[in-house]
Amino acid sequence: MGSLRNPIGPLPSTIYWRRRAVAATLIALLALLIVWAVTSGGGKGNTDDSRPGGSGPARSITPGPSQSGPAISQQPGGRDESGDSGSGGEDNSGTGAGSDGGNGDGGTDTGSGSDTGAGGVSGSGATTGEQVPAGSSLPDCATGALQLSLSTEVSYSPGEKPKFRLIAKNTSSTTCKADFGPKSAVLTITEAGGDDSQVWSSKDCPRNAGSLLLKVPAGSTVVHTVEWDRKKSTPQCATPPAETAGPGTYLVEAKAPGEPVRRASFVLAKD
Repeated sequence: MGSLRNPIGPLPSTIYWRRRAVAATLIALLALLIVWAVTSGGGKGNTDDSRPGGSGPARSITPGPSQSGPAISQQPGGRDESGDSGSGGEDNSGTGAGSDGGNGDGGTDTGSGSDTGAGGVSGSGATTGEQVPAGSSLPDCATGALQLSLSTEVSYSPGEKPKFRLIAKNTSSTTCKADFGPKSAVLTITEAGGDDSQVWSSKDCPRNAGSLLLKVPAGSTVVHTVEWDRKKSTPQCATPPAETAGPGTYLVEAKAPGEPVRRASFVLAKD
């Protein structure tokens, strides 16, 4: 008994007492753990045995509110320009009828409803706008029926021809026709800054100055693309300057009857 009270060994007695305290604590914790495991297991067993499987009523699941509209209301990005696919703007390759040029070699109009090119937004619901004759029985698109927008690339490398896209969305429930001819849907290019002098306009002595009527189905979007060859133009079929537009920042403006003016800017990069 004396050895229990006064530990015998080469180390101080306090060390032996500490060891004994740690061992006693571990034994107590182990005992508590065993008691907890036994009582917890027994409680679950009693609970499970007291209720036969499936004796209680199943909980009803109340369905959530159903949606009356489509799951996705618009395409990623929030744009209306259906029928474009690419990587940056609303660029389109133009698949349609009609080719109108500016004066001599100013611009080329491509009447098209669904275009694809570098820099667009994919639109699965787009329809191709077909060119219709002047005597078509389709009604003219009413004022306010079309939502027009204008887009172009931010920058064009040397030698690359800028493309401008007039995007028309028919918000009405009536299929109609709209005039995208060079003197109706007028595109005008000016130099940014300075006196904003005009560089080119689609109405300056175009080769095909007549109407370019495109069918715009109800609720659909069509795209009309105009390509500019960087050559300048002058009104009244006067002789245009021989030089082409140089590097710099330019503004393009689109104006159609009954519609607000749409503008976009672009850069002709240096060599």
